[in-house]
Amino acid sequence: MDGGARADELERRLAAGAATEACDAFQGLVRRTPLLSSGTLEQRCGGRILLKAENLQRTGSFKLRGALVKLASLNDPPGVVAGSAGNHAQSLAYAAHARGVACEVFMPSEAPVSKVAAVGGYGGKVVLGGAGVEECLQAALERSRETGFAFVHPFDDEQVIIGQATIGLELLDDIDDLAMVIVPLGGGGLASGIGGVVKLARPNVRVVAVQAEAVAPFPASLAQGTPVAVGGASTIADGIAVKRPGVLTLPLVERWVDEVCLVREDDVAEAMVLLMERAKLVVEGAGAVGVAALLAGTVLPAQSGTTVVVLSGGNVDAGLLALVAQRHEAAVGRRLRVATLVSDRPGGLAALLTCVAQAGGNLLSVEHVRDAVDLHVRQTGVELTLETRGAEHAEAILSALREDGYHLRRLGGG
Repeated sequence: MDGGARADELERRLAAGAATEACDAFQGLVRRTPLLSSGTLEQRCGGRILLKAENLQRTGSFKLRGALVKLASLNDPPGVVAGSAGNHAQSLAYAAHARGVACEVFMPSEAPVSKVAAVGGYGGKVVLGGAGVEECLQAALERSRETGFAFVHPFDDEQVIIGQATIGLELLDDIDDLAMVIVPLGGGGLASGIGGVVKLARPNVRVVAVQAEAVAPFPASLAQGTPVAVGGASTIADGIAVKRPGVLTLPLVERWVDEVCLVREDDVAEAMVLLMERAKLVVEGAGAVGVAALLAGTVLPAQSGTTVVVLSGGNVDAGLLALVAQRHEAAVGRRLRVATLVSDRPGGLAALLTCVAQAGGNLLSVEHVRDAVDLHVRQTGVELTLETRGAEHAEAILSALREDGYHLRRLGGG
């Protein structure tokens, strides 16, 4: 069947209760994730907003749902194999281990270290290589033909989509006044599953799907009516960096998603920090794009009723999370880097640091720079990284240093 015919068949199955039946495949392995309120988001964006915290799901993402449903549909395969950027790989490895099935996954060479380690921790065999998900999918298909392992597509598969649709069932059960659902959009499996269940039950609910601007094939694909590939680009939302929509998911997104919008990298980073600081939630870039769309004003919440933002995953490397937090601290003035000159005599640096302390700055690091060609023989360069209480406090520290005679150069990077 072509994509349109497959889409019709999947709609028939969802209408007949396939998502409800799929819950039998979970057998206690899938958590019913909470809906969390966010006063900060509501104050900044307006409306009633809830967060569907799939980042708290086992394996750290929604992908476990589809993996378990797909495995339950297979007839005792010798093993399963997949290509994935990370979350599908982790979930399939977890599901295969729970079912006693061998699992191999092909992941991009630049896949996050934490995701690669997690797959191994769940008992899956990882093969690294390829520039992106497309190459990994092709490698997995070849491996499937060689070994007889069942190939499990991360999104363009009926059973996988039905598994993701169970999130939509939970939303319908938990929220009587559901008005809008904002969903991350990579290959389209999550948006198709949630959109199908929600739209079939309550057609007036608005479904909005969000892609990272750096890798966004859906706008052109929807416009042309066929999957169109885009070039690869680095993005903080690596979990949805899919270059081409699925043959099945494209018509489903066209059918059930009211709007596809794009968000910038900086907005995604800001959303990750807000969720960490205000909601105490660790959310990866792909999982935070819905919140990014709200913060940027790209999507407006429903004027009446409840808007739900699906936080699709929380698998992010600690190093990346720290970098995102540092950049945010610098942007809002809570992290200050400056360069200046001090006397290269005993007490020169101490005098500078005393001034910083009296102004209330907290020293994070100090570095001597002695190899600059324009330094006087009795001078040394110093670069300071300071923690402040905010932009006004940072300016007060700079003013105090200037009043003490220091010539300052503000550095970027926080």
